[in-house]
Amino acid sequence: MACFSEFHFHRVFRAVSGETLNNFTNRLRLEKAARLLRYSVQSLTDIALDCGFSSSATFSRAFRSGYDTSPSQFRKSGEIKNSKICKELFPEEEYGLPMSAEEKRAAFPVRLIDIPERQVAYIRVRNAFELDRVLVALKTLIEWAKSQDIFSEGTLFGMSVDDPHMTPKHLYRYEVCLASSFPFECMEGMSRLKMPAMRYAAIRVSGDIHKVATAWDYLYRDWLVHSVHEPEHAPALEVFLDKESATDWSHFELELCLPVRKLEMSKSLKSGIRKPGTIGTKKNKRATA
Repeated sequence: MACFSEFHFHRVFRAVSGETLNNFTNRLRLEKAARLLRYSVQSLTDIALDCGFSSSATFSRAFRSGYDTSPSQFRKSGEIKNSKICKELFPEEEYGLPMSAEEKRAAFPVRLIDIPERQVAYIRVRNAFELDRVLVALKTLIEWAKSQDIFSEGTLFGMSVDDPHMTPKHLYRYEVCLASSFPFECMEGMSRLKMPAMRYAAIRVSGDIHKVATAWDYLYRDWLVHSVHEPEHAPALEVFLDKESATDWSHFELELCLPVRKLEMSKSLKSGIRKPGTIGTKKNKRATA
């Protein structure tokens, strides 16, 4: 499909992505599995098969090799303890504010919203923890949208392709996006996609990066695991509510949107992991986010 021989495809893929095709696919399988262990009620066997592993035993060996812990232990703790791996991941403890669960619940009310299908222009940023890269992409997208006369009516947002707590920092990808109901022509270095209609759990945040990180933490760690929802397999969004100030990162006006779907009760009961209303117990509660 890519119009390369297998030999050249592997060489080009490694040159563009910075890792071999085999390492890339294995890493994405393990990162998806880790997200499902944290945020879903699926059994280990179901997760293994959903992520492309032939058996739960094969999955367990691969997971331990990748994260130096077993899937079941990770599900209980939500932590990766291997020091070498941890150095490559997003240091979440550096950004959160010291707020209790009650304070977070009061500060970050969650509501469910439905966003219709839409056309999106985006610029993908690799190694996105180098924030200057994201700012350059954001400025480029804004200038392009204004030149196309679609900035004022468009929705400007960022989208995480990867989980910052699972993906090594130098491989982390972030997309700067603009959704528009009007036709547009993409410039060089920009791509287009059609985002399907989806339901999101949304929080509005006004503040600095620490407040944003704390709101995300609450949405995943507290609200999600106590709700009757589970994550949809789609990226989370950060919608810029003040588009003209989107490049001023000393203060954010954002709507954080986590794609969700109703928890499948039959799957929950079958797995025996949790039922809505019991996940907060000491026996079942696990760290997420």
